[in-house]
Amino acid sequence: MTARERIVVGMSGGVDSAVSALLLKRAGYEVVGLFMKNWEDDDDDEYCSTRQDLIDVVSVADVIGIDLEVVNFAAEYKDRVFSEFLREYAAGRTPNPDVLCNAEIKFKAFLDHALAMGAQRIATGHYAGVRERDGRYELLRGADPDKDQSYFLHRLTQAQLARVVFPLAQLRKKEVRAIAREAGLPVAEKKDSTGICFIGERPFREFLNRYLPREPGEMRTPEGKVVGQHIGLAFYTIGQRSGLGIGGTKGGKGEPWYVAAKDMARNELIVVQGHDHPLLKRDRLTAADLAWVAGTAPDTSLVYGGKTRYRQRDAECRIARLDDDECEIRFTEPQWAVTPGQSVVLYRNEVCLGGGVIQ
Repeated sequence: MTARERIVVGMSGGVDSAVSALLLKRAGYEVVGLFMKNWEDDDDDEYCSTRQDLIDVVSVADVIGIDLEVVNFAAEYKDRVFSEFLREYAAGRTPNPDVLCNAEIKFKAFLDHALAMGAQRIATGHYAGVRERDGRYELLRGADPDKDQSYFLHRLTQAQLARVVFPLAQLRKKEVRAIAREAGLPVAEKKDSTGICFIGERPFREFLNRYLPREPGEMRTPEGKVVGQHIGLAFYTIGQRSGLGIGGTKGGKGEPWYVAAKDMARNELIVVQGHDHPLLKRDRLTAADLAWVAGTAPDTSLVYGGKTRYRQRDAECRIARLDDDECEIRFTEPQWAVTPGQSVVLYRNEVCLGGGVIQ
């Protein structure tokens, strides 16, 4: 009798990772669940769900009939993800910690740990796919267009993809919930967590306040007119409408105000009126810190679909310039609120090619 392949599943306490573990068990693999604790600064406050998530994972593992291990990656997380997150905010950018967390924790620290446990591969509950072609691995969109998470996984390498299974690749969310209900999993109706893993549901500004100093300054229009005061450039993001405190709300005069730019040198927040103001639209961007899934850069002669934020539809674009560490992307149609610190990710049909950090 041949030994069954061991796959370690990253389990978060949600329905997606629970069903991933269930499907692999049903497929005959030796499945071990791994619960990662990535944050412990405020475990006991109302917004931290870690304790409840662990209880849910234990219940799920019991129903499926798999072993479970708990591992603490809080030190690695703070060092590799959170410190970078704060650095980016302090520099006036808006980073995407989910992208960093996948590259540094879920597919690096977790993968290393799983291999040390004797696993051949790891699995997660991401809505994405992986396929081997001619000895190379491709990262694919998930079949559910509303849930596809390939955007967050675009920094994965060939070595990482070679070791990853995405059991939900071909499933839609409603099918995942139906499988969970039918199997009697206790998280079948648990609502999806939103927001950043270490912030949970807490108010974002209040959280940042603990770690970054407030440096108030003026809010002004592109023409130089002062229209209000900001509490610190780190606390705002391009395209932001709420929380500006300068009218444009219900009962306010004229169109709503939006953040259009940050003048770091003068500590000024540039705001404009109207969703379609020209300063909120850009037809080109520069990206750095590039990561290409194939290990080689894409062909600059082709047309691609680009996303400058997760929920966005693909926008037609080309690579106008490409160096080892930087590229310029040009869009056929101007894009709204392109935000430094976020990722631009390129696609060719269903294949995610990689991307970089918007400068």
